Amino acid sequence: MGDLPLEGYRVIDFGWAAAAPRATCLLADMGAQVIKVETRKRLDPVRFGPDNIERDPEKDPLFHSINRNKLGILLDLTRPEGKTLIRDLIKKSDVVVENFSPGVMKRLSLDYDELKKLKQDIIMISFPGVGSEGPLSDVVTYGPSLAALAGLDNLIGYEGERVLGMQQAYADINSSLFGAFAVQIALFHREKYGKGQRIEVAQMETLLSTMPEPMLEFSFNNRTLSSLGNVNNMMPVHNNYPCKGEDKWVSISLITEEEWESFCRALGNPSWIQKKDFADNYKRSLNRKDLDKLIGEWTREKTPYEVMEILQKEGVAATPCADTEDRFSDPHFSERENIVNIEHPVTGMDFVPNVVCNLSETPGEIRRPAPMLGQHNEYVFGELLGLSKEKIHQYVEEKILY
Repeated sequence: MGDLPLEGYRVIDFGWAAAAPRATCLLADMGAQVIKVETRKRLDPVRFGPDNIERDPEKDPLFHSINRNKLGILLDLTRPEGKTLIRDLIKKSDVVVENFSPGVMKRLSLDYDELKKLKQDIIMISFPGVGSEGPLSDVVTYGPSLAALAGLDNLIGYEGERVLGMQQAYADINSSLFGAFAVQIALFHREKYGKGQRIEVAQMETLLSTMPEPMLEFSFNNRTLSSLGNVNNMMPVHNNYPCKGEDKWVSISLITEEEWESFCRALGNPSWIQKKDFADNYKRSLNRKDLDKLIGEWTREKTPYEVMEILQKEGVAATPCADTEDRFSDPHFSERENIVNIEHPVTGMDFVPNVVCNLSETPGEIRRPAPMLGQHNEYVFGELLGLSKEKIHQYVEEKILY
C-alpha cells in the first residue's frame, strides 16, 4: 500500500452544517490533514441534530460521520489574538474551505483577497447557497430550501397531488462531491503552474446540473415537468412493487425490448403479456398503471429477495427496497466493509460509512473519529505554530482558546 494520495496537504475547514464538512471529509479520507475550526460562540449545528437525543455536542451521529479523520480546534475568532492564530495557521496551509453566508469571511478579514496576502498560492473554496453574486445572493438557505428553489422538489411527489420534495439535504451531498473534485483540480493546477485560486460552488447550481431533462423539456417544448410519482419516462416498467411482509417492497426497472422479454420469461409468460396494450414500450408507457397493477399482483406473493433472485437470473434490474437494518445484515455489505466501526472517546464504537473510492495503490482510510471540541488545540497551536504550553494555557485562561 502506498501513501495516501492527498498526504502532505493541509486544509483549514471553516465549514459547518453539511456541504463543506462533507467535502473536507472526502479530502481527509484520502490523506489531507483537515483542521476543523470551531468557535464556542456558534457551534456547528450538526453537533445538535435531531438524532442527538441528549443534546451532547460530542454525540451526534451525522457530525461523527462527516467529520471523521479531522483535527479540531476551538477558539474565539472575534478576538485579535484568535484572528492572529488562525492567520498564522493559514500561512502554513494549502486550502481554506468555508460555507458561511456571503460576507462573513470578509467581516472576519479572511476573504480571498486577504488570504492571498498571507499566502500567495492559497486555494479557497466557498459553498454559497445560490452564489456570491446575483439578485438572490443574500437569500438564507438550507439544503431543503435549495431543492425547492432549484425546481427539484416540484418533481418529487405523486401524480396530481401536492409536492412532497426531498427528505434529504441533497444540495449538501451533491455540492460536497463537486467541491472535493474542484479542490483536487486546483491543487493539480497549482502543482503545474504555481498559482492558487478561488473556487465557488453554488449549491443550487449543482442541483441544476443534475436536472437536464426538465430544462430541455421547457426550452424545446415550452412544457413544465411536474411530479409523476415513481414514473421514469424512459422506462415503461419503473416502480416499487409491494411484496410479502409488512411494508416490504421491491424495485423493478427495465427499458429495452430484450429486458421486457426476459422479464416476461421470468414471470412464466403470463397471458396478460399478450395484450395489445403492452405490445411495445410506447404502449406499455401509455398503460403503465394497468401494467403496474398486474406486476404488483405477482410480486405481492413473494418476498423482495425472492423477486430479486427470480428476475436477476434473467438479467432484469430488481432489488429490495432496503432499510438501514437490512444494510447491517446484508452479507454483501459486510464482505465489502461498506459500514465500519471506529472508536470514539465519548460514544464508544461508531458505525460510519467507509471510504467509497477504492484505489488499488493509494486507498483512503478512516484513521480517527470526529474531533471533540478543541481536542487538538495543543497539537495545532503547539506543534504546528510553535506556541509554548504556557502560552496555550494563558490563551485558555483568557478564553481565546477553549
